[in-house]
Amino acid sequence: MANSPEITLEQWRALMAVVDAGGYARAAKVLHKSQSSVTYAVQTLESRLGVRAFELKGRKAVLTATGELLYRRARALLEDASELERAAKRACAGWEAKLSVVAEILFPTWLLLECLSRFSVESPHTRVEVFETVLGGTTEAVLARKADLALTPELPPGMFGEQIMRTRFVAAAHPEHPLHKLGRPLTTRDLRKQRHLIVRDSGSQRSVKTSSVNVEQRWTFSNMATSIQAARLGFGFAWYPEEKIREELQAGTLKVLPFGEGGERFRDIYLLLPDAEATGPGARRLAAIIREAAKKL
Repeated sequence: MANSPEITLEQWRALMAVVDAGGYARAAKVLHKSQSSVTYAVQTLESRLGVRAFELKGRKAVLTATGELLYRRARALLEDASELERAAKRACAGWEAKLSVVAEILFPTWLLLECLSRFSVESPHTRVEVFETVLGGTTEAVLARKADLALTPELPPGMFGEQIMRTRFVAAAHPEHPLHKLGRPLTTRDLRKQRHLIVRDSGSQRSVKTSSVNVEQRWTFSNMATSIQAARLGFGFAWYPEEKIREELQAGTLKVLPFGEGGERFRDIYLLLPDAEATGPGARRLAAIIREAAKKL
């Protein structure tokens, strides 16, 4: 049997609070404890481990190199403990009361809504929160533990997902757009003086993948629906997931640009359960519904 740890979760929490809040007094307010109890918890941690987590610089306590190591490991430890508690609650309560789904905007909206509708019939009391993301925003949401289930074109480091769909992109513009009037197969050079309508990466670290065409004019939106509306009104061109503009193509408000080469692109979409071991029955059932629906496309 493994030895019992000498440091409690509350002591680790006190250490983190001092760092995050910027001092013992502020940490005490965050933790709703007295300042003396927070100080005692950190001092006890240092004494039992035989280390110094903080050192004074002027009137301010700052982390030592050892303290920085302890802080990083404490954060991971507390996150694991919280996840264990959530998993235990889900196991005891049956299907989850709430599910968080992170869905990259490339995934067909109509298909996601159909899957949610089918799921709600089987689990009417489960609330579902959908985070619609773009590129890096999807990975950030998964790593921030915001997702019970994710639909993503990029797998975060160290995680495994199931490829369930290949999305075809087509370049499109209004039928009266100047590019359609050239009367010949297009090249990327033809695009340079035209306006490119793109959707911004929702992650904090912007990706250059949202802007892969060398053009003089560019409009950037945070919502794909706005980009599509701009294209319908003749304000520019863009590459869109074919499923996202199928109604516009059928109605003739958008038309696929006649490229000789490079007019279409493809991206895979993966179904990801970020914490497979702790995934509840509701998330697993929704995943099965999405998997089944994607196979029929």
